Amino acid sequence: MQMDKVQRILADLQSTASTVDGRATLPEALCATCATSLQVTGVGLALMSERGPEGLVAATDGLAKTMEDLQFDLGEGPCVDASAAMRPVLQPDLRKTASARWPAFGPAVLEAGIEAIFAFPLQVGAIRLGVLDLYRDVPGPLSSETFRDALSFSDAATRLLLYLQEQMNNQGELHPDLLLAHHNRPEVHQATGMIAVQAAVGLAEALLVLRARAYSDGRSIVDVARDVVSGNLRFEPDGKDS
Repeated sequence: MQMDKVQRILADLQSTASTVDGRATLPEALCATCATSLQVTGVGLALMSERGPEGLVAATDGLAKTMEDLQFDLGEGPCVDASAAMRPVLQPDLRKTASARWPAFGPAVLEAGIEAIFAFPLQVGAIRLGVLDLYRDVPGPLSSETFRDALSFSDAATRLLLYLQEQMNNQGELHPDLLLAHHNRPEVHQATGMIAVQAAVGLAEALLVLRARAYSDGRSIVDVARDVVSGNLRFEPDGKDS
């Protein structure tokens, strides 16, 4: 039954993309359909890896983008936990749980106006592909039926990511519909590599260093990354910066 639902979602995407916006990508169409069908305020779709968030693929609105940006910048949140645990993370009332569970992300997402988040991992076996994040601007749980439908949309999103990448015929490049994730954070990836060399640490630790500096300065990770790339900020092997 769920597979039939997934097939219907995928079959309707092309027409939805042309209806929503003449330039809408298939991931954008899926997010728009998901938000409407499940009656949530907004939806975001992000690529994930073992390192954590890799970038935004699609979002229904500015607040959904903010939700994904915060998780990327801070390296914590429902999206990160859902991907790491490979199971949904359901937070129907963020005011009761978010600040204790995610000290940086919790206050920031509440200040933005998001009251509930439901994160569904996109995976094939042990391979992490992404996360489908649903949010509401009012607290409240998903009904049993809505939860089942959300699982269908997450299955559809997984199949869509695989389908799009298969179209590239193993060229080693991202499909154009996924390029937003790549172009969204080029400075961060470049800065991470530079910090790894400067501080003589691995890439994962370098990204943590970058996030920690951004958090302590109260700036976005992109702004700090640009300082690293421009040479205005360097990190030494002893952990100090200059």
